Amino acid sequence: MQTNNIGFLLTDIIRLMRREYSKSDLCMTPMQARALVYVSRYEGVKQVQLAEMLDIQPITLARLIDQLAEDRLIERRPDPKDRRAYGLYLMEKSTPLLEKIDIEVTRVHEKALQGLSEEQVAVLRDALAVMHTNLSADSSL
Repeated sequence: MQTNNIGFLLTDIIRLMRREYSKSDLCMTPMQARALVYVSRYEGVKQVQLAEMLDIQPITLARLIDQLAEDRLIERRPDPKDRRAYGLYLMEKSTPLLEKIDIEVTRVHEKALQGLSEEQVAVLRDALAVMHTNLSADSSL
């Protein structure tokens, strides 16, 4: 495919990467995996904050968190500073699953970057980081 439209390429690459992730045997949706990874990175995060990070509606996230909690991968704990709020925390059962997610992410990234030199990957990563900074300058992400 030949195109000079960066937005189209980025969108299509993400679509193809999601398709590749779906081939895994993780037994969870890509969004559940993303939420679990974010909770591991920002343990204690509130649901509203996590919804913003994932760019999904809070009600959608609530159902997703309900499922992860039912599967005993995460738990909600009351926030000692705000009795109305709950922080999200990993449960022990999530550790091996996070390791599998990491292996799967590495597999997909290696496939996507196949044929690129380390220097090209570094340039790509730097360019994407600049784009991310430019587009998220007015947001909390």
